[in-house]
Amino acid sequence: MNALLAKTGNDAVHPAARRLLEQLADTPAAPVRLVVVAPGGYGKTALLGALDRSYREAGVEATVVDDADQLDDEDLTRLTMLAAAKEGPLVVAHRPNPRAQALRSLGETLLLPPLTVDEVGKLAKQLTGRTADAPALHASTGGVPRLVERVVTARLADFRAELAALDDDVLRYLIAAEAGAARNLDLLCSLLERTPDELPEVVDGARATGLLDAEDILLPAAAEAVRAYGPPARRLAVLQQLVEAQLTRGLPVLDLATSLLDAGSSGASAAAAFATAASEALPTDPKHAARLFEAAAEAGARDAATTTGWARAAALSGDLDTALRLGDGMLSGEDPEARAAGAEIAATVLAHRGELARTAELYRWAAATDSWSRQHAATTSSNSGGHDSGYESPAAAATSHQAAPQQTLASSADSQVAALPHRADAAGTPTDPASAAPTAYVPNGNPSLPGQPQPNGESYRWVGPVAVDAFATIALVGTGQTTDGQAVANVPMPGVAPTLFTGAAARTANGIVESVFGCGTEALPTLVGAAAMLEPAVGGAPLPDSPAALAALAGLHAGELALAESVLERALASSVGGDLLATRHRLLLGWVAMTGGHLAAATEHRDAVAGTKLEARDELFFATLELGLARRASDLVGLQQSWERAYQASMRQQVDLFTLLPLGELAIAAARTGAHAKLSRRLERAHAMLDRLGNPPLWTVSLCWHELHAAITTEDRATAEQQLAALNHFADCGRYPAALARAAGCWLKVLSGTFDPGEISAAAAELHELDLCWDAARLAGQAAIRTSDRKAMVQLLEAARQFQGTTGRLESAAPTPGAATGLSALSERELEVARLVVDGLTYKQAGSKLFISGKTVEHHMARIRGKLGAADRRELLATLRELLAKPTVH
Repeated sequence: MNALLAKTGNDAVHPAARRLLEQLADTPAAPVRLVVVAPGGYGKTALLGALDRSYREAGVEATVVDDADQLDDEDLTRLTMLAAAKEGPLVVAHRPNPRAQALRSLGETLLLPPLTVDEVGKLAKQLTGRTADAPALHASTGGVPRLVERVVTARLADFRAELAALDDDVLRYLIAAEAGAARNLDLLCSLLERTPDELPEVVDGARATGLLDAEDILLPAAAEAVRAYGPPARRLAVLQQLVEAQLTRGLPVLDLATSLLDAGSSGASAAAAFATAASEALPTDPKHAARLFEAAAEAGARDAATTTGWARAAALSGDLDTALRLGDGMLSGEDPEARAAGAEIAATVLAHRGELARTAELYRWAAATDSWSRQHAATTSSNSGGHDSGYESPAAAATSHQAAPQQTLASSADSQVAALPHRADAAGTPTDPASAAPTAYVPNGNPSLPGQPQPNGESYRWVGPVAVDAFATIALVGTGQTTDGQAVANVPMPGVAPTLFTGAAARTANGIVESVFGCGTEALPTLVGAAAMLEPAVGGAPLPDSPAALAALAGLHAGELALAESVLERALASSVGGDLLATRHRLLLGWVAMTGGHLAAATEHRDAVAGTKLEARDELFFATLELGLARRASDLVGLQQSWERAYQASMRQQVDLFTLLPLGELAIAAARTGAHAKLSRRLERAHAMLDRLGNPPLWTVSLCWHELHAAITTEDRATAEQQLAALNHFADCGRYPAALARAAGCWLKVLSGTFDPGEISAAAAELHELDLCWDAARLAGQAAIRTSDRKAMVQLLEAARQFQGTTGRLESAAPTPGAATGLSALSERELEVARLVVDGLTYKQAGSKLFISGKTVEHHMARIRGKLGAADRRELLATLRELLAKPTVH
């Protein structure tokens, strides 16, 4: 019954009922034969109450029967006979029910339909006095008056008693519908213990409640009421029964298990349901999967599959603390495969935290554990047959694994991972290397309970032996721990499926190996191919790094900016690595844009990840991207503000092959801010790493180019010449290193003041063709302000304008037709210089304040003089004093 409509009078009555009452207002004694039909909550009781009062006040004897569908057969017969015998008014109301069809013959039928959107809005305003979002309210309530009333007055709790009073089968049906099982005929029949022919009776009862829409789907507001106010014990029992039925059939349980999350369910069936549902959610919703895996663990699941899945979901959703805690806890377990899985998890997390050397160690330990496990299995099998075991100890397994022909491992003493100790029992059977498990750093957490292998014997690891070998190789090469040129064999191991994932991992490792031998450019097709292979293969595997990111880094080092951009955009579109690597891909896109001089695009990529929690590696790329943008925009304040964050980020990141670009940008910024000495040790480590790798051109050239510009900034000619010599050494390795070498030579000539403008233009044009627009424009612009040949200056300035693309306003040394005049013609840096000089500072003093040399200040003043058309220095200072004294007009 709808108590509200009875209390609020005719204004709140269903519109169809109100129209009927208005028709009867003038003739209350008129004989009416009416059958009112509607589900619960439509105002039937309010209508009958109004009619009954009207008849009583008029002294008319009338028969008014509510809830006629609940009458038994005997009462229905009596009502039919009464209607035939009496001539007075007869009003009967009932819910839709096949049993009540006979009542339709008693009089004219009045159907109360759901309210329209406009009617919902009017009712909400009548009830609250406020205007509601009628379309949203209608979508939530389906236009059922009772639902509208209880939603707008926040009284859904009133459903508690009504739900508890429902027929048990109807209540169970509603609970199942709220859990998403309303369309599953087999599941409903199992739950209700009915045949398909008997099920419609229950569905009819559910429809009569008014909580279903026209498609028999539980209305959103009704679903909330059932979820929050259905009898808790009954709801839990129904959900567990549904889940068990789905698990028995091997069918998806995600929706059902999600409903169980807030029901406090525990025990074996709940744990199995949560774990199964988590696996279903993992590819598309890692955060939800992590919540389900956690619920499975809380419900009693302590197996390695659940722990590994939880760590995997946590990593993909960016919760690396949890992933590392779980992985570290598995390292000391008894099951070898669980230990290997824990090592893989910890290695993946530490790669994102800038600990690539530690990552390599953990992957190698996982590989050695794999080898030991396979040998142990062979030993057990052989011993059972009375044959020689052929046992290889974990230490020997690690050694043989390191020396295997498909590996590329270090031989230097400082990079070797200690051999794993082993023990044997009294019978000579080998024991596993658990005691030698490396322990990852666990921030504010406790290790999880050790896992157990899956009952069906299937692997629960997402990496596996082949990919472990590949990732270990990538990490070893990335930290300079390799000395030969052998690649990872892409040959499936027995019992290991040759999936796209393992193939892509092996190809990525081969590409990284190729990148440090020869000129290194041969690695690009391999890495790009690996990235393409992985795109359709995995959406739910945490990776230490993606093939796309490594391919992009190689492309940045090789001057293949378009290729780097393309592979990163494809990785983002394919969600390779999930949210965990989306940030890395976005930041690298920013680096590609910045390197090409497209500062606005680079800023957009930076802003897309600003404000999010960044791990050490991403923090380094983000902070140095900000630093690089400030430097290219001649934003001294921004440069100074960004420097400290970037420097601190570099301190949290170990030097490796894949962070040389940020290190180079830091070197230039350090030179600009007078902090070059702070980076000297890190630069030494970088060169030591490159030395161990034989100074591979692909990775070394860019660092030399950055260090050249740092030396130019500090006017350290000896170091600049040293970097020029290094660049010339690599000039035969392709167009990109050759172009950088020629540009480097031109830079030194420009600084010396003796250069050929044609040679400068050609070198800058070559940089521009390689998409290094900002570098090309800067070389041409700096040469322009240092030449005394006015014709050459104009030509170089014109070339710089063409090269700069969208990098920003060119710092021009001479006015051109239509150009801005006065202070508006000066760049921000020129204005800074002008103000300091006008204030009486010498060039050296002004340079000290701006963290540039006195010679650079002199060059700025020369350009300002050309722009303002001053004949000499005296005239220039007078003009500047006059212009700077005037208020700025915006």
